Amino acid sequence: MLISEGIVIRERPVGEQDKFIDILTKESGVVEVSVKGARKSASKSGSATQLFAYSRFCLDMRGGRLYYNSAEPIHIFYDLRSSLTKLSLASYFAEVVGDCIHPEAQSADVLRLFLNCLHFLENGKRSEAMLKAVFELRLMSEIGFMPDIIMCRGCGAFEPEELFFCIDGGGFYCSDCYEDEEDDLAMKVKKPVLLAVRHIVLTELRRTFNFRISDETMSVLSELAERYMLCRLERGYRTLDFYKSIAGAKEEDNADTQISE
Repeated sequence: MLISEGIVIRERPVGEQDKFIDILTKESGVVEVSVKGARKSASKSGSATQLFAYSRFCLDMRGGRLYYNSAEPIHIFYDLRSSLTKLSLASYFAEVVGDCIHPEAQSADVLRLFLNCLHFLENGKRSEAMLKAVFELRLMSEIGFMPDIIMCRGCGAFEPEELFFCIDGGGFYCSDCYEDEEDDLAMKVKKPVLLAVRHIVLTELRRTFNFRISDETMSVLSELAERYMLCRLERGYRTLDFYKSIAGAKEEDNADTQISE
């Protein structure tokens, strides 16, 4: 029997009563588990195996496949369902993690990052834009794609006031050293964005969410983080597209409300 803490990042129905769940665990990466009778009205698996349930699982191995035995719920993240934008952003996080983390991978820090993002998303103590940027940049760093943000690749400048971040190369050049300002794979940003990226990827995980920047800087940081992650992973995500459509509609509604008032 395998005992492990983890969070359900995906569930898929099988037949009329069963389902498969993917669990992000500390020690074994993302594992697929068969849950028999999960869709029965009187199922004992209950809340512990639903999407975004963080539980202590007891699993059986039979014929090379993991089967659900029992689980003790730790936190269900139920309040994510109170907001469509929160739920869709959490679903995006889950899809990316499922794509990046494989079975047998050591993923304790990724699990902590994911849980922290869901915690702040659920209680609303950090903005969605901030959580999305932190998730994208820190996850890339945890899986081996940390951007090179120590100094200008041309002259070694540490904190230039303006710089060009190379989306495909993951490094930066100060404005004096960068030559191709029309390059679509480079973003012109200012020092506060650089400092925010450094904080996200270099600080201890427990302090990653402890920073403040202006709305303008956050907007640029959000674009940089998203473009960098999608470039590194070389794919798009339907959950991201859906989240952006919902979040955009929400912003338009808020703007219309302010105008009418």
